[in-house]
Amino acid sequence: MLTGKQKSYLRGLANKQKAIFQVGKDGLSYNLSKSVSDALEAHELVKISVLKTCEDDFKELTFDLAMNTHSEVVQTIGRTILLYRKSKEQKIQLP
Repeated sequence: MLTGKQKSYLRGLANKQKAIFQVGKDGLSYNLSKSVSDALEAHELVKISVLKTCEDDFKELTFDLAMNTHSEVVQTIGRTILLYRKSKEQKIQLP
């Protein structure tokens, strides 16, 4: 569980990042979950953009994606999701 200070720190790091993934009309699939999980292992912090063509409920999609990837939701803003998961080789030092 992340504290407010840790979430604030991660939001600051993600401010400069661009979204790595886009969720479109197909919604959440196994391949997308697997790709996001692999990216979390490599980067620890991943930004995902949900397009307007996605018919899934945004909050449900966010919850399902976090559960499938065993990650924590740092922030949702607009149609963007920010996920964090500590990898085996920790790259981000949290305060």
